[in-house]
Amino acid sequence: MGGGPSTLLDKPWKALPTNNQESLHFMKWYKPRNKEASHLRILLHGPVGAGKSSFINSVDSVLQSRVTGRALTDANSGSSFTKQYKTYKISNGPDAFYSFVFNDIMGLEQKANNGVHVEDIKLALRGHVREGYKFNPNPLTEDDPSYNPSPKLDDRVHVLVSVIPADSVSLISEEVIKKMREVRLAASNMGIPQVAILTKVDKACAEAKKDIGNVYKSKYLDEQVNMFSELLGLQANCIFLVKNYAKENDTQDDTDALILCALRQMINYGEDFLNDL
Repeated sequence: MGGGPSTLLDKPWKALPTNNQESLHFMKWYKPRNKEASHLRILLHGPVGAGKSSFINSVDSVLQSRVTGRALTDANSGSSFTKQYKTYKISNGPDAFYSFVFNDIMGLEQKANNGVHVEDIKLALRGHVREGYKFNPNPLTEDDPSYNPSPKLDDRVHVLVSVIPADSVSLISEEVIKKMREVRLAASNMGIPQVAILTKVDKACAEAKKDIGNVYKSKYLDEQVNMFSELLGLQANCIFLVKNYAKENDTQDDTDALILCALRQMINYGEDFLNDL
């Protein structure tokens, strides 16, 4: 992996906004132009322990200007801690919410009967999975009360996000990559845009751990992005590096910038998707 010294490039290979306030203003006032959609739905998927729930908490933390922990996480579990299909709305002042929501799902696992079933993710993409559905080894069927037979645009997924730890890109099993590619293909067939985030950059790269501002200058992290791009078949410019809030008690501008950069692209892609319908 990349715990050793990392060669830094002279210039970052992805530019970050110099001021987070413009991005925060954009998030605060964003609303889908498509009148059939009251919000933009972002679905996170990836292997167990990738940092999906932690990313939701981190976005919430950035937007609330304080570290939060609404999406429950487990640092020690070898199996998925997320058991239900749940939508997370983020408070945007008294009696209001941001116009984008996140869905967290059970993690993908190597064995066929463990973790979330690929068919359940495909059903979620189409909006057929109701809130609170408990994931199990057998996929959701049409006669299940948790199956939504007539999804509205609000129920459907508008952006698919693949989440992988930056310190273990080369260790992802072929079975998990196969499942992720199958989900990507299904999303592509539905026209759903896709983004990926590599989490735990501070664990993957010593230079990033020393200074989070070095993330997009890191040659090692650049290599991990290119490796994941080849594994998943996703363009490198759609892959973002983030550090989730885990040990911190307060938010930090450089960490916020990484999260906001990824989130802004998710919203831009999702908005384009909604406008093309």
